[in-house]
Amino acid sequence: MSLFRTRSLASLQAEASAEHGYKRSLGPISLISLGIGSVVGAGIFVQAGPAAALYGGPAIALSYVVAGIACLFAGLCYAELAAMIPVSGSAYTYTYGSLGEVLAWVVGWCLILEYLVSGAAVAVSWSGAINEILHEFNINIPHALMSAPLDFAGNRLVTTGSIINFPAVFISLALTYILYLGIKESANFNNLMVAIKVGVLLALVGYGAWYFFGHRAATIANWTPFIPPNGGSFGQYGWSGIFRGAGAIFFAYVGFDCVSAAAQETKNPQRDLPIGLLGTLLIVSFLFISVSLVLTGLVHYSKLNVDAPFIYALQQAGAPALFRYLMEAATLAGLTSVILVSLLGQPRIFFAMAKDGLLPAAFAKIHPKYGTPHVTTWITGVACAIISGLFPLNILGELVSIGTLLAFSLVCVGVLVLRQTEPNAPRSFRTPWVPLVPILGVITCVAQMFFLPTITWMNLAIWMALGFAVYVGYSRRHSKLHQGP
Repeated sequence: MSLFRTRSLASLQAEASAEHGYKRSLGPISLISLGIGSVVGAGIFVQAGPAAALYGGPAIALSYVVAGIACLFAGLCYAELAAMIPVSGSAYTYTYGSLGEVLAWVVGWCLILEYLVSGAAVAVSWSGAINEILHEFNINIPHALMSAPLDFAGNRLVTTGSIINFPAVFISLALTYILYLGIKESANFNNLMVAIKVGVLLALVGYGAWYFFGHRAATIANWTPFIPPNGGSFGQYGWSGIFRGAGAIFFAYVGFDCVSAAAQETKNPQRDLPIGLLGTLLIVSFLFISVSLVLTGLVHYSKLNVDAPFIYALQQAGAPALFRYLMEAATLAGLTSVILVSLLGQPRIFFAMAKDGLLPAAFAKIHPKYGTPHVTTWITGVACAIISGLFPLNILGELVSIGTLLAFSLVCVGVLVLRQTEPNAPRSFRTPWVPLVPILGVITCVAQMFFLPTITWMNLAIWMALGFAVYVGYSRRHSKLHQGP
């Protein structure tokens, strides 16, 4: 049997119309909120400062532009496929319908890496953020309960003396319970978190504008030179630093595709999914570029290699203490909503793969009362709690971007293939300038993959080897596509 046999577009569209027990309760505003909830988190609140200090200087704003353009190309392709095939499998299902089962499995396995590991990584960041906030009130949790007990020293796994990262475990399980209760309840909680962090970020942009007009000379001095000259090594300022910075902060954009994972809980997916995907990208790009300019305007970029760059910058600029507290609240809200949406997306990928027979049928069970994939929700949440409780952020963060970039690349290829194999299929949204946009999407994603370090490629190889072992041992034999009528 052919490993590249595809599911027919008609069968995928029929599945989208079938009743699977999900509650369709999400509109375009909720979808944009889910997207913002997944995207605006550690990538701006934590990584913007170190990326400016080490790679781009004030031009880190251009790094966000570069990463955003790559995501825009992928987002335009996602929007076409999401409108054509509005099912919960996201890029996995799109690839199944265009490039075949084995590549669909590769994408699905990469999405597991994206959602699960990014959720765990941000849970570790949440633990660090809550620790900093508790310090403000002279509350100190023992270090042994705040950090990972495992780490890598060279190529060896070593123990650190800690017991467990308890706050990371707590937030993972608490948000899993919210997701278990239902998509509407989860969306309402996420909307609250998004309102807090977006409101504070907009206030930060306003404060930055006020500071600029009151301290124009100091701000311009901090922005000069806007693109610092290269320090003699690749990626240390200059244009190479902008692109290295784009690779470093690409994690900021990871997760916007979770909008398409909620397709079967969307009231009008053909109309609302493209709005949700592209609306998310436009809003978060504006926020990222604006607040990164504010950050480097308040404080010289060389001083921003700190754990909480925005709070540090506000302190140095003499901002009122209340504003600093609001920034702390926004950081916590931002990280919370990213974990929530990461944990929301993963069970829906499991659901789609199980419906195709590539995972056990238990992964497709829907709770009769809450209308959620409760089995995989708890599997995902417990796995996230274990990973975040045992491993540090540096190990987890390395694993996220490369799998996501590979999935984005295959989605762009899928648009090209379906334009040839299904040219007359109805498309409520069409990617503009095909084949240029999909080709540019592939080029920009693959280029960013090559900027990643060798160890990241090695980790991806290990993860994919495990995935192919599962595929050969179980999925290939149980695939419904090959069982016949």
